[in-house]
Formats: sequence, structure tokens, C-alpha cells
Amino acid sequence: MTEQASRRYPLGVTLVDGGANVAVYSEHADAVYVCVFADDGTETRTELTKRTAHVFHGIVPGLTPGTKYGLRVSGPWDPENGLRFNDKKVLLDPHARAVTGAFDTGQAVFGHSLDDPDQLDETDGAGHVALSVVIDPNSFDWGDDRPPATPLSETVVYETHVKGFTKLLDEVPEEARGTYAGLAHPAAIDKLTSLGVTAVELMPVHQFLQDAHLQEKGLRNYWGYNTIGFFAPHGEYAASGDAGQQVDEFKGMVKALHAAGLEVILDVVYNHTAEGNDLGPTLSFKGIDNPAYYRLVEDDAAHYFDTTGTGNSVNVSHPAALQLIMDSLRYWVTEMHVDGFRFDLATTLTRQGGDASLHSAFLTLVQQDPTLATVKLIAEPWDTAGYQVGGFPAGWSEWNGKFRDDVRDYWRGTDGMLATLSQRVLGSPDVYEDSRRSPLSSVNFVTAHDGFTLADLTSYDEKHNEANGEDNADGESDNRSCNNGVEGPTDDPEITARRTRQRKNFLATVLLSAGVPMVLGGDELGRTQQGNNNAYCQDNEISWFHWDDADTELRDFTTALIRLRRAEPALRPDWYRQAPETGATDTVHIVRADGEPFSDEDWEDADAKSIAFELRHAGSDSFLLLLNASENGVDFALPATDGGAWELELSSDLELAVEHPESLIVGETSFALLRSRAG
Repeated sequence: MTEQASRRYPLGVTLVDGGANVAVYSEHADAVYVCVFADDGTETRTELTKRTAHVFHGIVPGLTPGTKYGLRVSGPWDPENGLRFNDKKVLLDPHARAVTGAFDTGQAVFGHSLDDPDQLDETDGAGHVALSVVIDPNSFDWGDDRPPATPLSETVVYETHVKGFTKLLDEVPEEARGTYAGLAHPAAIDKLTSLGVTAVELMPVHQFLQDAHLQEKGLRNYWGYNTIGFFAPHGEYAASGDAGQQVDEFKGMVKALHAAGLEVILDVVYNHTAEGNDLGPTLSFKGIDNPAYYRLVEDDAAHYFDTTGTGNSVNVSHPAALQLIMDSLRYWVTEMHVDGFRFDLATTLTRQGGDASLHSAFLTLVQQDPTLATVKLIAEPWDTAGYQVGGFPAGWSEWNGKFRDDVRDYWRGTDGMLATLSQRVLGSPDVYEDSRRSPLSSVNFVTAHDGFTLADLTSYDEKHNEANGEDNADGESDNRSCNNGVEGPTDDPEITARRTRQRKNFLATVLLSAGVPMVLGGDELGRTQQGNNNAYCQDNEISWFHWDDADTELRDFTTALIRLRRAEPALRPDWYRQAPETGATDTVHIVRADGEPFSDEDWEDADAKSIAFELRHAGSDSFLLLLNASENGVDFALPATDGGAWELELSSDLELAVEHPESLIVGETSFALLRSRAG
């Protein structure tokens, strides 16, 4: 019988008769071994004897679903030239579909001596590291699963966390709370569908590492921006176990969310890994081919070029690193059925030679990939070395940090914001129109996981991160806080009323502006983190959703906003045109409170803080959005309509009522949305 030939692609483990094809890329290694570990710790090694185009490959007999394995890679120990091979260390397969166990924090996981970083360490890593797990890719029945394929113009994104969303949700069985199964539970899905959002954007679910410095302080990495496995769903989020069961459980979650009409967008961290800088551990990539996977300092290859603030940056100028990212993206779409990606610090991925480039290899590869052409692509358009809002190609959307900052400034009463605010409400044409990108390029938000929650934005003037154990020195000082009053909880009805108004103002501005709205999970409930604006290490009740303490009135208000946006074309335009442009489907007419157009002098008036937008969609109801950020009520003139009289739809001013057809007084720091019914 002819011996079965091995293949260099696909990379990782592919089951075949009698075992598996294993392929590992390494340009500089001398040898690669697959190490299978029995439950008692016994290790069996198989060398990958074939080498084709820098890929070591071979057939490893006996590999079956559930087999635990690692890699050992032999090669030069030469840190000065960027080479950090050490076959005493057991490494994760970069293409592992599942990861079991955890890494120790001691010497065994470091390729170098902790006493002398230039010295090779010969402590064996076996028994001290997480292991890769072979999975059966065909074990899950997808049935009739179909992607919801919600048009971008109809999308409402809900940023949330797999664990935090259900950890305290009593309707979910206790054993499933905080897991993929918990998010798939009908009670959890009902929270999402009743709110009306169309997509959940999940904070990182790729296998990530717990940080030693946090564990020493009794804290844990909650956010998960510390990836070590780009194909493996994080094992701790699985109720069924981490020996491969997490893959099917994740798929079950996606299937359940799809059945409810909800898309799944993953927050992915391809810009760096958990291995840190030259003083960090050797867990996978560093010991397989350090210069292929990481950007090293030119003329100083012992150190890492870092634009992520984590110690390293993935080397997107190298084909191997790019192939890893592209293989991972395609895997999550084709095998795990996800609907899109939000790329953390995406600007780093465009830095091929150092500078961010619209024509980088990464963006070019994504652009031409047919698998990715069908999914939503969202960039966080900055990194520690630069800000790139508006710098991504057509077909991408971006977290619009300008929207966040400018809308906060407007509602906190900053002078001279009307001209800028009008651009944000219209979908930021000042950012996107020059490159012929539509408002759908802008993901509009005022709060996200990184920073204050909405409740805290309106309740605190300063960050309170003492629980993080860094003397409140971590996290950015938020100079756009919108509290302007007493810090923290209060029984003062006037302060409480002002905070409630501001929360409604922010939600309304996000959900009634052109672009793609994103709501931070829990903002609709009044979720607080007690003033902590950097809760990355708070895997506890500071971060988890407190469903039993929800602001139900605010949730009802948010639900009404979302349903109104989804139902009314005038509130979710593909592109607004200034009225009275002939033939435009969506038009906007912007006027002062007295109903007159803005002059150049009006736009430059530092004291002006009120503005009106008349929003029309041909053949549909028209809407009038009135914004007043001043400290007193403002009398708005109501324009004549082609349809019915103006009716009040929603407002943050509880005293508001339409009593006269010609005008309406909107109270201090409040908005109002009026409707004129078509025909």
C-alpha cells in the first residue's frame, strides 16, 4: 500500500484516514515536531520530515478529535538577529482550532532565562502550557442556518461581552451563565430582539491569555485583547468544556442568534499577540518563526517595533503573517458562520513599511477576497502611532471617533459646535465625501467598551479606576465627561433629571444620525462601572450586566428609538442631500431655531447651541429633529409640511407638548423628534 502523501496546505491539522496531515510554516527553523500528550502527560513526538516552500509537513498517525498536542521547533537561538528557537518549549499550533488548559507564569514558558534575557533557558515547557486540540470540523449540524444579511443601512450594532451579558441573568440556567450557551439561551436572545438591535458585536472571543501581572493582583483580563489563538474560540466561555467542545458550543450560539435574525460580528485582534516584547513568554509564534510573525526594530532585531502599546506588532509585511490573518478570517466566515469583523487597532494592519497606507497588502488582500466580500468590515481606525479616521477604503466602515468626541462636546455645552455637529448628524460628509464614501462608512457611537459607560459619562467628571490597582493612573482622562455636577450616585432629583436627559440626548443623537449606529451593551439599562473607564481587568460585578437593577424607562426609550429608526427610511438614509436638491430620495433641510437658514456668521457664532434638521424620504413620513444644548429653553419655529401636522414622537424634555402648529419650546439640554405623516 502506497504511503499517504502529506501536503503543505492547509496549515494546521487536517484529519485524514489513520491520522492527520500537519503543516507548520517556518522559514528559519531546522526541524518541527508534533508532540501528542496523553491524559497522564506522556508525550509522543513525530517529526514533520517534509519541507516545501518553508512549510514543514507530514502525516501524524493516531490524531483524532480530542487529541491534545503541541509543537516543538528547533533552530538557532540568536536574539540579536531575531531568532528565538528553543525546542524545550511546547508551543501552540498557530492554526489550532481549539485550545485546552492554561499557561503557567513561571520560567517554563519563557524561552530566555528570566535572570538573563540573552541566555537560552532549558526548562521543559511540558505540563506548564495550554495545548492545541484536534477537532472534528463536521461534528456540528448547521441545519438550515442562513446569515441574516442585514443591509448596512438597516444595521444597529450592539457591542457586548459573551460573559458579562449573561453572568447575572437569572433566567439563564446557572451553569450556562457567562458562556456561549448562555448567550444562545432564549432569555438572552429575547433581551436583544426586544431591544431591536440587528447585530451583536462580541468583544474578543479568540483564545486569549491571562496576564501574569493582573493575576498577581487578584485581577483578570476581562476584555480579552490578548490573543494567542486566531482560530480557537476562547475556552473559558464554554459551558461544555474546553477540550474541543467550545467549537460546537460557539457554533450553536451563532446558529441561535441567526435564527433570531441577529448577525454576529467579532471584535478581532490581529495587530498583536499575547507574547509581548523581547522579555515576554514564548508561547507560539515567537518560537516558530519570530521575524516572520513580528515586526522587529530595524538594525536591532532583538527588540520589537510596537504600535499597539502591548509590546509587539504583527508583521503584516510578511506573507506568513498575512496568510495567518486571511486564513483566520475565512475560517470564521466559512466554518463558524460569523457575519463580520471589527478590527482592533486596524491602522497597525496597514503599516507595511511603517506608515499607514491605503494600498497596504492587508487591505489589498481583503479587498479581493471573495469570502470576505459578503461580510461587514469595521475598522478601529487608529493605533498608538496615528489616527486614520476616513482613511480606509470603500467597503469598510469605521468607528468614528470624531462623532464620539464632537457629539459629547456639543451636549456638554462647548461653544461653537453647531457646524461640526451638523456634519456628524449627516454622516460625517466632511470626513467621507471627498473619497466618495457614503455615511454608512461611519459607525456612530458616544460610548464603547473602552471608556465610560453612558451612565458614568453623565455621572462622573473624572475616572475612578482605583480598583485596577494602578493608583488611578491607567485609562485616559476623559475631558469630555458630560456630568457637570455631583460625582456618582445622588438622590437630588434635579441632578438625576439632568443626567436622564443627557442619556436620552446621546442615545437619540446616535440613533437618529446618518451612518451605522452602535450602542454599548448595557447603556440602555443605565449600566454603571462606578466611574471606572478602563475596566479591562474587572471580570466581576463592576463589568457584568446587572439586569435586576435596570433602568426600565431608559430601556423602553432606547427600544422606541431603535424601532423608529428601523421603520422609517427618513431616519436611516444611505445618503442625505441638502434640500431642495432635485431627484434626491433622502433630503435634509438645516435651519436655525427661528426657521431661517444658517449664514456663515451663524455657523461661527460661539454662543449658538440650537439647531433643527428636517429629514425627508420620498413617499414616506417626514421628521423634524430639534437639538438644544443651551442652559435654557429655546423656541423653535415649526416649518410648514406637505403632509399632516407635526406630532411629537420622542423627547428628552418630559414637559414637552406640541400645543401650537407654528412653534415649540424645547427645554434646556434636550432634544425633540417630531413627525409629519405622509399624504
